[in-house]
Amino acid sequence: MTRLYKDHRACTHSMTNLNNALSTRLDRLNANGHQQLLCGGLKGIEKESLRLSKDGFIAQTPHPKALGAALTHPYITTDYSEALIELITPPFADVKDSLEYLHTIHQFVYQHLDNEILLSASMPCGIDGDESIRIAEYGSSNIGRMKHVYRHGLWHRYGRTMQSIAGIHFNYSVPEALWPVLHKEENGGLTLEQFKADAYFGLIRNFQRMGWLILYLFGASPAICKNFFNSRPALMAQFDELDNGTLYHPYATSLRMSDIGYKSKNQANLKIDYNSIDGYVSSLSAAISTPYAEYEKIGTLVDGEYRQLNSNILQIENEFYSTIRPKQIAESGEKPTLALKRRGVRYIEMRSLDLDLFNPIGIDEDKARFIEALLLTCLLQDSPKTSDQEQQINNANQLAVANSGRKPGLELNKNGRGILLRDWATEILESIRPVCAILDRDNAEKPYSATLEKQQLLVRNPDLTPSARMLEQLKQLGQPFARFAFNTSAGHGQYFKSNTLDSGKAQQFNEMAELSHIKQQEIENKEQIPFDDFLNQYFLQA
Repeated sequence: MTRLYKDHRACTHSMTNLNNALSTRLDRLNANGHQQLLCGGLKGIEKESLRLSKDGFIAQTPHPKALGAALTHPYITTDYSEALIELITPPFADVKDSLEYLHTIHQFVYQHLDNEILLSASMPCGIDGDESIRIAEYGSSNIGRMKHVYRHGLWHRYGRTMQSIAGIHFNYSVPEALWPVLHKEENGGLTLEQFKADAYFGLIRNFQRMGWLILYLFGASPAICKNFFNSRPALMAQFDELDNGTLYHPYATSLRMSDIGYKSKNQANLKIDYNSIDGYVSSLSAAISTPYAEYEKIGTLVDGEYRQLNSNILQIENEFYSTIRPKQIAESGEKPTLALKRRGVRYIEMRSLDLDLFNPIGIDEDKARFIEALLLTCLLQDSPKTSDQEQQINNANQLAVANSGRKPGLELNKNGRGILLRDWATEILESIRPVCAILDRDNAEKPYSATLEKQQLLVRNPDLTPSARMLEQLKQLGQPFARFAFNTSAGHGQYFKSNTLDSGKAQQFNEMAELSHIKQQEIENKEQIPFDDFLNQYFLQA
């Protein structure tokens, strides 16, 4: 199996004549000859895809047994639905290795899909009402039941259709060798772990300010099937009609990240604190323990069946819909907030990337390199603490870009003042340029700088963005979104079926699948305490 980590590669590029916009943090690294330590951060990718049957509808079949047990497989699992597969790569220092591993997983998966395909679009097609979406199953163990009941709760709270939306999560950890140097240079009286947590939260706050740029550059969900609204028909009035089966916003970039997608009005008043790890854990924990009247009406245990884990604002941490999360690897049965509190931030998870319909694995090298450079820029720039008002502004900017990002003359709110999206995007790209130069090192191809140039073209010409290209294709072909997405996805399926996995790698994945079934059986064979007691113990963790 491909090794999980690769050695950090030496960075030899020396930086001179840095422009005046650089943060003091990057200035110091450069002045002390430490800028090479920015290279080699670990990158992992999580990619969701909806399985479709050959007739274009959401698959009703169970998660293929040959792929392994969704509960215990490290790289192939399910998200909300039994049909919503999630493919996960280990973290690698070179993003090429992350993408290669994702490609390999696709090859293995397609060997076991029979006549099904993976939908290559973020917004679902082939949905015939909520009941057509089969909630994921994870076996009879308490932990497996908890995962299933949590998803039942999401159904009762938000409907199943919203949960069938797919996206890509980009996981990134700052190079470990960089932390002691930054800590020593900034000498703020914090322990190294406290310093790391503060720096990661600074990165997160800056991404919340600038992350709308991801939606503009890479958003690929400007249109949506009318069937998506079968369970919420009133929402259809918000959209223009592209054809008999498709609704859209003319200048939308990512409806997935709009109010109809991974945004929840129920959570609009949540005031999650991103100014420190303690504040974050405390505010998120409060949401998990605070009753919510609307959810109390649903009930928790009704006629002997669980409808949700609890009736609080959030059942568990994962229910909070955010564009970026601080992450720590949780032990089995450990609450994510406790993992953060006990062991600090290990990496961040950037969650606002749509699937690239035009790419067989949903993401390409250019996007991955740009995201890495943007996240590092967010780490290096000053990051003032955010107020509730600024968080509202950040959210409003994101929604504006999701719904109307390509609209000529669109203004966003930057520090309380209006600014043209195009002007702000240009500023951000210029601030990333020095980081790209460092990451390029002595690579003659300059891949980071090259992708930056490509993104500048998209800022100058919105018609080149994926969202604009998708709408143009729909109009040229005269196809509804569902047909176009299915045909494109079927083409990717043929690609993988004609590019099969070599026997050695196939055997490795077969062995991983078999081992995952054994692990699930071992969990289920252990004596299980009553499920009520299990949940009580889980939520009482402190």
